[in-house]
Amino acid sequence: MNLDKAESQTGTLGKALAVLDVIATSYEPLRFTDLLNRLGQPRGSLHRQISHLLEEGLITLNADTGTYELGVRLLNWASLAWSQNSLRQVAAPFLAALHERTNETVHLAVLRDDRVVYLDKVESCQAVRMHSQIGNTSPVYCTGVGKAMLSVLDQASVAELAQRLDFQVFTKHTLTSPAALLAEVEQIRAQHYAEDREEHEVGIRCVAAPLVSAQGELRGGISVTTPVYRLQAQQLEQWRVWVVETAQAINNSLKVKLGPHA
Repeated sequence: MNLDKAESQTGTLGKALAVLDVIATSYEPLRFTDLLNRLGQPRGSLHRQISHLLEEGLITLNADTGTYELGVRLLNWASLAWSQNSLRQVAAPFLAALHERTNETVHLAVLRDDRVVYLDKVESCQAVRMHSQIGNTSPVYCTGVGKAMLSVLDQASVAELAQRLDFQVFTKHTLTSPAALLAEVEQIRAQHYAEDREEHEVGIRCVAAPLVSAQGELRGGISVTTPVYRLQAQQLEQWRVWVVETAQAINNSLKVKLGPHA
């Protein structure tokens, strides 16, 4: 392929993905002028991106409001991505076993830039439980599973990411600076587990551990989450052991099922 043509196509794809990302992550419906202001693309270029996305069923236009929404084709892709994901398939029975041990909500997550993306969950059977959805994201710096995954990265990478973070304060326990995050990540490396001590949501605690390949590369993370009032000190100590054991069992299974380089 001609290099100039390849670069042109890559640029076009990137612009289309940017449109999708803005529509997907907006808390309010967006019109063409809203997209124009947020993306900064030339009007003609943006119009072409939107036309292509509409033709492919990746977005739809609400005729009543003149705003754009994600298309159902993406829902189908999301379903396929979830069902075919090898990490989720391998981890599923171990998540179920951890749930049976704790009777609380268990999550599987991956790291995308500075956000935690929830890939799977086993819901608690308790009347009061944590609200979360597969596919949703959370900040990396105030979630147990996010901090656990950061502990696998080298210190320079964590420091660079920390400098880019907007440390939004969710509770009085939220970490609020790069220095505080780096210090906690260092401690997590030593103890092999992380905790969320009501840092993202008042009344919610969790214990988490990272998933790591045989080569020491980050694969994801798992966590068990509970309301504070149900968590006793003895339980917390036991959960730390169980979560680390479960993470190691998933790592071992990944090596067996996906090969030694998994």
